Amino acid sequence: MNFLVDWLFERARDSIAACWMFLVRGGGGRLGPTWLRQCLSLGSNNFSGNLPPELGNLSKLRELYINSCGAGGEIPSTFAELLNLQVMEGSDSPFTGKIPNFIGNFTRLTSLRFQGNSFEGPIPSSFSKLISLSSLRISDLYNVSSSLDFIRDLKNLTDLNLRNALISGSIPSFTGEFQKLQRLDLSFNNLTGEVPSSLFNSSALTDLFLGNNSLSGSLPAQKSEELKNIDLSYNQLSGSFPSWVTSASGLQLNLVANNFIFGSSNSSFFQGLNCLQRNFPCNRNTPLYANFSVNCGGQEMRIADGTVYEVDNSSLGAASYYVTNTEKWAVSNVGLFSDSSNPAYLENNLKQVADTSTPELFQTSRVSPGSLRYYGLGLENGNYTVSLEFAETKFASRSTETWESLGRRVFDIYIQGSLQLKDFDISKEAGGVDKALEKKFNARVSENYLEIHLFWAGKGTCCIPVQGYYGPSISALSVVSDFTPSVSGIPSIPPSKKNNTGLIVGVVVAVGSVSFILICAVFYMKMRASNINEDEELLGIGPRPNTFTYAELRTATEDFNPTNKLGEGGFGPVYKGKLNDERAVAVKQLSVASHQGRSQFITEIATISAVQHRNLVKLYGCCIEGDKRLLVYEYLENKSLDQALFGKNDLHLDWATRFNVCMGTARGLAYLHEESRPRIVHRDVKASNILLDAELCPKISDFGLAKLYDDKKTHISTRVAGTIGYLAPEYAMRGHLTEKADVFGFGVVALEILSGRPNSDNSLETEKIYLLEWAWTLHESNRGLELVDPTLTAFDEDEANRIIGVALLCTQSSPLLRPTMSRAVAMLAGDIEISAVTVKPSYLTDWDFKDITSELLDEGDTQISVASKNGSAHDHGQYYNDDASKLAPSP
Repeated sequence: MNFLVDWLFERARDSIAACWMFLVRGGGGRLGPTWLRQCLSLGSNNFSGNLPPELGNLSKLRELYINSCGAGGEIPSTFAELLNLQVMEGSDSPFTGKIPNFIGNFTRLTSLRFQGNSFEGPIPSSFSKLISLSSLRISDLYNVSSSLDFIRDLKNLTDLNLRNALISGSIPSFTGEFQKLQRLDLSFNNLTGEVPSSLFNSSALTDLFLGNNSLSGSLPAQKSEELKNIDLSYNQLSGSFPSWVTSASGLQLNLVANNFIFGSSNSSFFQGLNCLQRNFPCNRNTPLYANFSVNCGGQEMRIADGTVYEVDNSSLGAASYYVTNTEKWAVSNVGLFSDSSNPAYLENNLKQVADTSTPELFQTSRVSPGSLRYYGLGLENGNYTVSLEFAETKFASRSTETWESLGRRVFDIYIQGSLQLKDFDISKEAGGVDKALEKKFNARVSENYLEIHLFWAGKGTCCIPVQGYYGPSISALSVVSDFTPSVSGIPSIPPSKKNNTGLIVGVVVAVGSVSFILICAVFYMKMRASNINEDEELLGIGPRPNTFTYAELRTATEDFNPTNKLGEGGFGPVYKGKLNDERAVAVKQLSVASHQGRSQFITEIATISAVQHRNLVKLYGCCIEGDKRLLVYEYLENKSLDQALFGKNDLHLDWATRFNVCMGTARGLAYLHEESRPRIVHRDVKASNILLDAELCPKISDFGLAKLYDDKKTHISTRVAGTIGYLAPEYAMRGHLTEKADVFGFGVVALEILSGRPNSDNSLETEKIYLLEWAWTLHESNRGLELVDPTLTAFDEDEANRIIGVALLCTQSSPLLRPTMSRAVAMLAGDIEISAVTVKPSYLTDWDFKDITSELLDEGDTQISVASKNGSAHDHGQYYNDDASKLAPSP
């Protein structure tokens, strides 16, 4: 760093009071000053070596940022002259030795931060003089412990973080007298004694983290209304629960791994917490499981080898946990994203990461600013293989040598309490960003539970690409026994249902049932003969989907109550329901009178059960009882894209959301066309068949019209099924179907997303009625961006031009001129150039636009949905339709 010092003093010998921020991004050697206030920032760089002692001559500096700078060693003694410092931040730099005692003389300091360094303890007692401090963060110290005596007079603190800093002794009662203190983190220390009641009644305290200590006693009897996040996990607390535990509004309370006892009076308040107390008592000595897999942050997903990754999308916060209703696994999260204005503990992305055959598994992840633990519960004892899946998707590639490329995520991995990997860096291990990485570990289960712990020890960047972005991240995990299990893997009956009365009644009923079964057997065989032809068609579709009883679905939908009706298509109505496991579902009830509908139903089960993708609606299962046929899908609360775009609900889709919806839809179609086995043509791609989940992630719905084709076929001649306005010319006129028909529909949808209007709208001026025609008019006059929805307050011009270019390519007359969906994805993402669009389609130049709806509906061999004036295509298999009375009749 000597060149930096020479540069600095050559230019600023007489004006040391000035401020420089050195932007040496990526270690490229380009150096330039930005004149700010009286501060010096060397943060987020790739320097090496020690800090130059000459920097101590900048005695008028007020702010010094040496965090994540790369320089290490001991802090030079010459820094003792920096008495005017008000801010000193040095986290995530490999400083060694002891924290300098002279920092205690920097009495003007308001903010001091040293986290993730290699300092030895103790914290200097001279820090007691820093009475102007409002923020003090010191963590991850080694060797020598400290007490909390030094903070007695630091009454101006609003933020005190001494996490993992070898703090011992008890928590002083005077901490409750800090009237300005809002956040207190003393977790992962050696604190003993009871929790001071004064701390829980502090007037300003909102966040309290005392987990992973040796605190004992009971919970304080009272709590201030301001205190919202409380972590007391991994202590020795016990006793009864005070009233505030169940009555407080908006409270997050983590009491995992303590000594509380649960009974009928309190177990309902803490669902599953009894399983996460010391020694993990649920199914202890009576194991039920020998494996579990979790899709961290995402929905349930089955991959090619048959592994089912269970759903893990609970909205965990700063001090929370979740236990599955089967008591098979659990997750606990602790930590607050410091300085983040919009903290998120789940991450979603639409990237197709490399080096994996299941990229969709890496499109969600669970992140934590501190401590993230997964537990396997009720496991059979023995040796296991633990597989953890990671991918870094938020940082820029190091090869770009930009500031965003300097982001580093660093954390530690523990299995069964034993450190497996220290300073684990996902992108470094994977060889770059957007690459999948699997880490395997061996683990021994001896007490019927397994703990996987991801721990942030203060290292890694804090503020790239946004402020407060750091900590562990994991996409999926799988735990499999190395032995042949002897357990069933079936959840046990809850204890409340196990009693002697039930046993006696069960025996009596069983004896009486024998006679009844014999009588029914003859009747059943006769009924089976009459139904076998019909059911074999369903049962022969390959791997069977999950099945539900009709009684289950009647209960879930409240006997198909009309108030739960989401819409109705040509195949029958769709209802919202709630299963016994609390999952919200959409139940599609097939019309018994429609033989065509039944055939489509069989196709739908076969196709949807065979594919799983982030951008496809998930089929949970079906019901096959007598003449009753029902499908059970995931429920998407934000309904369909057309309702969001065309003003049918209160959703407002900003530009970023619209672009993500366009990309996600393209990726879903690319998966159906090229990656799914069997390959699938949707046949009815339109805005009403794209649903939006809670995060506004698009999911393509309705495979009732889908047809399968193998790799050797170039096209299928089939009866037309689709929606006017989205139909490709060759399909509408000749029934000539390839995946390029879906590409055409996608092009229309892309323009609708961009413009916020339907593909046809008779209320507009004549030249604007048909969206494709209007798009070409603007394109030919180099005014394409006028298509963008005028209600958008901002949009990315480059992304908008990409959508327009791709949409015009996708809607070419000849299917040969349209791109594949995988190529469309690459063009939208900017990975490849968009081919020039020079030829206006013949269906726009040769056809006379007129209303041909009635003519199309008269065709006996045509199944077409008709788009209304407002552009909403009324779909025969549509999930959600708020205006079911206007549906076009089924032929």
